[in-house]
Amino acid sequence: MEFFNDSGDDPLKPTLFELVAQEQLRDLLQPALKYVLSVFAQSYPRYLLRIVNRHEEFYALLMLFVERHYLRTQGASFAENFYGLKRRRTPLFKTDRARSAVGGIFPEEKLGEREIRRSLFFLVGLPYIRAKAQDYFEELGGGLQADLIEDTRHTPVDESWRGSLKRAYKTAYPWLNTSFEVWLLIYNIAYLFERTPYYRPWLSWVGVDLRRVSADDLRAAQVPAQRPPVHKPRGLLEVLKRVLWKSPRLFLDSLKVLLPTAIFFIKFLEWWYSPSSPARSLSTSPLGPIVPPPRLHPPHPQGIRMDDVEYGTCALCRNTISNATAFPSGYVFCYRCAHDWVEKHGRCPVTLMPARMWQLRKILV
Repeated sequence: MEFFNDSGDDPLKPTLFELVAQEQLRDLLQPALKYVLSVFAQSYPRYLLRIVNRHEEFYALLMLFVERHYLRTQGASFAENFYGLKRRRTPLFKTDRARSAVGGIFPEEKLGEREIRRSLFFLVGLPYIRAKAQDYFEELGGGLQADLIEDTRHTPVDESWRGSLKRAYKTAYPWLNTSFEVWLLIYNIAYLFERTPYYRPWLSWVGVDLRRVSADDLRAAQVPAQRPPVHKPRGLLEVLKRVLWKSPRLFLDSLKVLLPTAIFFIKFLEWWYSPSSPARSLSTSPLGPIVPPPRLHPPHPQGIRMDDVEYGTCALCRNTISNATAFPSGYVFCYRCAHDWVEKHGRCPVTLMPARMWQLRKILV
């Protein structure tokens, strides 16, 4: 088992850690872009609110152009190119040692239109399908506890065939998603122990394998830049055509620096404003929070007693508080107990102050 492959028979074979790192970078692009768009949408809701609401479609369309550009120009996806990797068309015969002695880049190793289309499906299409499947699962209430859903007992059960399909999807999706992740993990372990040349199962169908960028690739990339122009542009229209043609290419090439920098900046802000950051520890007063919590209202003589109730125990059901919910008076009970009490009595059980359903506040601990 080679961890770095620097002294092995194939020094251009990437390690599993490089492949996992480029996948993590790819997974960070979408939430980072969504966060930036959400911030700017607060100032320009007329232009950006629709994009934020349809973020999966917008991100898939954007990455379709970006990945297509990098696959055609660099022979790799955006994240793979950032980590110095490339996609090579899988050779029919294993002649790596003979070719390494000759050197250079062979034309049959470059990606064709078929490999690019198949790569785009798994780089853009498959993540989009998984994101929409996860959103639909959450829309059906998957992953939520029963006590977090308000008034579930009064929700009618859909007995139609559509309702049956929704319930079947809600039950099967966690198992299918877990099986898919286990499948990928098995391929990662097999690649780590050199049981397969592919760290993803679909690379063999695409017809490519991942390699490190060699010195020959770097020299081949510098040759077009060193060639003198064939002719100088004549006229303003031709100059504008060249500028408009090169501007998108320059912008897409600069994303290799701009996007990772933006991700680092966003992660830094997320860490800086987290509760464990130095900024919070320096700004916190040793005397306690700057804004003190509201005082509890005095209990009514006819209300329930709170003195003999242990901390963390609901005074209504006498069990541990589940999904803590506070009344306007400041007293905390289980959400289900508070919901039923307000529905029947319309007041706080301790102070007997009037309370409505919309005045209940869930506490996130």
